[in-house]
Amino acid sequence: MSVLLEFSMFPTSDDCREGASVSKQVSKIIDAIDKSGVNYQLTPMGTVIETQTMREALDIVEMAYDQLDCERIYSCLKFDIRKNSKDRLKNKIKSVEKVLNREVNT
Repeated sequence: MSVLLEFSMFPTSDDCREGASVSKQVSKIIDAIDKSGVNYQLTPMGTVIETQTMREALDIVEMAYDQLDCERIYSCLKFDIRKNSKDRLKNKIKSVEKVLNREVNT
């Protein structure tokens, strides 16, 4: 099974913010994800991870939350779960690029 999870998580309370920037707090989350060994991709609007089970994905979310010692935290999660599949973090992009290359070459 492949569980793709795109999520964003950041503090909304002043106790953890430096003005409008949340980069310092988000970098703590990304560092922890990197150290976990889970495949991930950082994007400007969030982070996408791929795990083999829903439990593993939810454990990453909990671990990310634990990185922030803040009064209030905002998080948004989106899942794409597919049985009998793997390496979708890369393969989904390759699939679209393959179609784009065909269109350019025709």
